[in-house]
Amino acid sequence: MSTAIPTPRHAELALLIDRLTENLGDGIHATCIPRLAVIRASAPTDRFHTVYGPSVCIVAQGAKRSIAGDRILDYAPGHYLTVSVELPVIGQVTQASAEEPYLCLRLDLDPALLSGLLIEAGPRGRRAPEPDLGIMLSYTAPEMMDAAIRLTRLLSTPGDIAVLSPMTERELLYRLLTGDQAAMLHAIAMGESRTAGVARAVNWIKDNFREPLRIEALAELAHMSPSALHQHFKTVTAMSPLQYQKQLRLQEARRLILSAQSDAAGAGFAVGYSSPSQFSREYARLFGAPPLRDIARLRGGDEAAMNAAAG
Repeated sequence: MSTAIPTPRHAELALLIDRLTENLGDGIHATCIPRLAVIRASAPTDRFHTVYGPSVCIVAQGAKRSIAGDRILDYAPGHYLTVSVELPVIGQVTQASAEEPYLCLRLDLDPALLSGLLIEAGPRGRRAPEPDLGIMLSYTAPEMMDAAIRLTRLLSTPGDIAVLSPMTERELLYRLLTGDQAAMLHAIAMGESRTAGVARAVNWIKDNFREPLRIEALAELAHMSPSALHQHFKTVTAMSPLQYQKQLRLQEARRLILSAQSDAAGAGFAVGYSSPSQFSREYARLFGAPPLRDIARLRGGDEAAMNAAAG
């Protein structure tokens, strides 16, 4: 995709997010509007492994890179990013400074809300086929940016949130449903879509990643044959179900060690590995170093900035 062109509206959104986060520091900050978060990073970050949930992210200032499988997505003001399923990615803030931090608005997507809105909106022409990978980048239309700004502005008037935020969120979702990423939003909303089937499988793996993986049972849950599940799962997530489970296991083990809740051996067993040598080998393959050396490197960096990369 060609370079996006920021507008004065992006500067307006950046100013709102900057005011909300300047005293909170770097990181992902939940707000009093359900599902809405603001993100700040005051310096570029190293690459950081994380999992994106179904969400839309609108960049107001700075730039970021997300890597899913072999797909590299670079985005900046003028772009929005949509994720349709829980997706392991590598995130990295690439452009940020103390004077001009990376600033982003993230809205987690509620499938039930999308489904209801889709029914109300009715059919709007021929529906495009579902997108391949469950992450997509597009240009932010003026109407979408206007709704995002008004939703963010409500955070300065808490008394208005209960009445006005549901309407403004619905407007933002409507703009998404009628924009470039309509097919992805339809896939999230429709329970029998291919993406929804993969999402059911993803949610089971996420909730049971320590357990042995039985493809036949997972395929039944997704309402697919085992071969179809493998094909569609890899299309949407850029990895097989087993590779997906492995990423979740290793990311959880990394979190346990980094938070000092476990040593490396204990973390491996806690996430489902029976062999310490296999755990150490696969950990190093994913994160570039064995557990102890990787954790020492992470503790020497800026954890808040890495958390911002994770958002």
